[in-house]
Order: sequence, then C-alpha cells, then structure tokens
Amino acid sequence: MEATLGGPVPDIQAVLRRFSGVATRPELATAGVSEAQLRRHLRRGALVPVGRGAYALPELVAAAAGDPAREHALAAAAAVRRGGGDAAASHHSAAIIHGLDLLAWPDAAAVALTRSPHGSRSRSARAGIVVHIADLPAQQVTSRHGVRVTTVARTVIDLARMLPFTDGVVVADVALHARKAARPELGAVLAACARWPGIRRAERVTAFSDQRAESVLESVARVAFDEHGLPAPQLQAWVGDDKKILGRADFFWPEHRTIAEADGSVSCASPEQAVSQRGRDARLRDSGFEVVHFTWREIRTVPWQVVASLRAAFAGGGARDQA
Repeated sequence: MEATLGGPVPDIQAVLRRFSGVATRPELATAGVSEAQLRRHLRRGALVPVGRGAYALPELVAAAAGDPAREHALAAAAAVRRGGGDAAASHHSAAIIHGLDLLAWPDAAAVALTRSPHGSRSRSARAGIVVHIADLPAQQVTSRHGVRVTTVARTVIDLARMLPFTDGVVVADVALHARKAARPELGAVLAACARWPGIRRAERVTAFSDQRAESVLESVARVAFDEHGLPAPQLQAWVGDDKKILGRADFFWPEHRTIAEADGSVSCASPEQAVSQRGRDARLRDSGFEVVHFTWREIRTVPWQVVASLRAAFAGGGARDQA
C-alpha cells in the first residue's frame, strides 16, 4: 500500500488479483480506491478498461490479445461481475469462449449471460449484455479463461433450443467432433431441461448431430440433404474397388455408388491439388463411382441444384451397378 497525507492508498493491482484480475468500479470503490486514484492508474496503464465500468490487469489483456476466446472471456468476466456473482457466460458467448464454431457469428462485443432466477432479482440487461434467466445447476457451469461459463454440453443445448435447426446442428457437430462434449452429456442436459422452451428442437438437433462431420460446410450439407429428402449418407467413408482403397469421401451413398465432396471447387485449390483431385475423381469414376462436388455458395444458396446433381448421380450409379 502506498502512503499519502490522506492515509494509505490501496494497491489496485492487488485488489484486482483478489477478483481474478477483473473488477468493477463499485468493487474498487468498496476496496477504498478513489476516483482520482482510478483515473491515475488508467493514465499509467496499470489498469485497462474492459467493458463499461470494469477494469482488468494489463497482463491479462496482453495475454488475451489476438485470441478471440480469451478476448471475449475478458469481456464476459467484466459482464459477469457487473451482472452479479450468480451469472455465467452462456449461449454465443460460451460458444466463443469454448472455441465452438457457429454458422452465424453475432456481434462479438455483445456478451450473453445466464442468471439464475433464484439469485439476483435484477433481470434487466445492460448495454452490451444480453441476459437470460434460467437455472444454472452446478454440473452445467464451469470456469474457462477465468470466467464462469456454461459447460460445452449446456451451451450446445441452449443454442439448439434458440437457433434455427441448421445452426444448432453446426454447433452440436463441432462440439462432438472436437470431443469437447459427449453424447451422454448432451442427453443429461436435455433430461435436466426437459420442460424448457425449445427443448423439442434441441432433442432433434442432438439426434441428428454426428461427430464425424468435420466442418461447418459438411454440417450444413447434411441438413440440406435431409431437408430435400435424400437418404442419409455415410460420412468420412473409405471407398475403392476390389483391388485397393481409392480415397476417403466426405459423403458416400454405397447403394447408389455415389460420392459427394464438400471441399470447395477445384478453382480454389492450388494447381497441384487440382491435378490430384481430378486424378482421384477419374480413378473413382473408372471404378464405377459417381462423384459430385459442391461449394459453400451452392449448398447455401441453391441447395436444390446440388440435390438434383446428386439424384442424377444416383441414377447413373444405379445404372452402372446393374450393367
């Protein structure tokens, strides 16, 4: 503590460390930090503002720079402290902090919190904070990058309850593929939240999710295929002829001897990759398989055209199989 004529001055950095590196203006005032002292430390760079009325240690801000998950965790920690100790980062904020892909990215400056209805009485949102009121069982809350946050499984179910079906499948697929959540964990959250709004949609998302989907593009394509009445394909399937394996397919319909690839157009690849891909496709076709490629733009804007190409390939593959 520094000594002055007016008495001891609190060590602001020590105060912040008691709050895991982030504190609000009222918390600093309660610890004895005056407005003049706060402004002086801000000018010196000993404190860095993170969110309205919240401050962090400069080493925390420096460590988070360039890392979207850590940067958002700092903003979320400030929002949690402002919103009350019973709150936790949730929904899109939890997805960002856990490193989960989303189909549509929200404003990264907006923080989503969930607050227990049994805790703080205030239900009002503040600038830059979206507040959800819901139970927060201890087993559905964890800590990551120094902030209270809903678990990956709870985050997936929260988003699946609220977002369109395709968006929910994207986040569920990536959580399962990255092994950040397991199917039994999703089931446990579904059971615990059985009466919550949107839970039927979340159940559909969970049932449809597949850990074998390796990208957002593949997840989106799976939903498009299903919505347009195609049979469910095998994912990441090894295909070949009687002599050898010829490659691994993103999507494979063995009954139609048809392969679909969601890895973009040949024009986006390097010349070497394009040559390799054309050679692979030729070997597959020579072995009696139909091969269809589609891009992100196509599956998002004209999915019926992709589906029509696949149906044509099904017909061709079936004809080859009968020949």
